[in-house]
Amino acid sequence: MDRKIPDFSGTWKMKSSENFEELLKALGVNVMLRKIAVAAASKPSVEITQDGETLSIKTSTSVRTTHVTFTVGQEFIETTVDGRPCTSFPLWETDSKISCEQTLQKGDGPKTSWTREMTNDGELILTMTADDVVCTRVYVRESK
Repeated sequence: MDRKIPDFSGTWKMKSSENFEELLKALGVNVMLRKIAVAAASKPSVEITQDGETLSIKTSTSVRTTHVTFTVGQEFIETTVDGRPCTSFPLWETDSKISCEQTLQKGDGPKTSWTREMTNDGELILTMTADDVVCTRVYVRESK
């Protein structure tokens, strides 16, 4: 399999966000926490380092910092947006898009997943889903 893997590495700044509060609502996050999360997540700083198909993503907001490292094609443990542990399985959906289904480790909740895609003009599109609610966040690279 000889294909070019997109370069996700760099520091990213969010350009736009749609439906983030609706996503939190679908996940059952209460009103107070939603307001705090929406305010804090309005200006996240995202740093991605990449080694082949292994990505390390650090997302920092004024409220919390999350850090996740995964290799495409290998299952890993992460936490959903609302803080529940889940097993995730990232796969290449296209040459420039990673899609990841999340399975809660315990309890019930909406079906969640995310995708990260590099566009031809160098933007990073993060899509998060909870059942039929889709949140789309677009990032631009500040530095490599």
